[in-house]
Amino acid sequence: MDTLTPEARSRLMSRIRSTDTKPELAVRSLLHRLGYRFRLHRKDLPGRPDVVLPKHRKVILVHGCFWHGHGCKLAPGSKSNLGYWSPKIEANRARDSRNRQALLDLGWQVLELWECEVRDLQATEERIRAFLDPAGSAP
Repeated sequence: MDTLTPEARSRLMSRIRSTDTKPELAVRSLLHRLGYRFRLHRKDLPGRPDVVLPKHRKVILVHGCFWHGHGCKLAPGSKSNLGYWSPKIEANRARDSRNRQALLDLGWQVLELWECEVRDLQATEERIRAFLDPAGSAP
């Protein structure tokens, strides 16, 4: 049972962002600082990836732990209204998997970052460097 009124729930849910989230902004800031140029949310690619690096033919997906079903300490999952949230999160995960495979089939390389991982900026920078520059050369 929802503890909020429908109006309060609507107001709360309307404040949840789908783009320009804090983890996404952190990743974009890090990429910019490393000297990479990128495009955002390209509509012509499956799933409208968060960050697209066309020159390198690579995309970075920044997933929110709750919305994409990571199950980590940050967002272990919903404790209420499981009849609604469980199928929704599973559908999100299935869509993520389809989009990832479609990107791979189109020849794009994909890096998935989770909201909880992005909190450690040093580790995130190392993962991004390894993903974008495996040979050790500059952008």
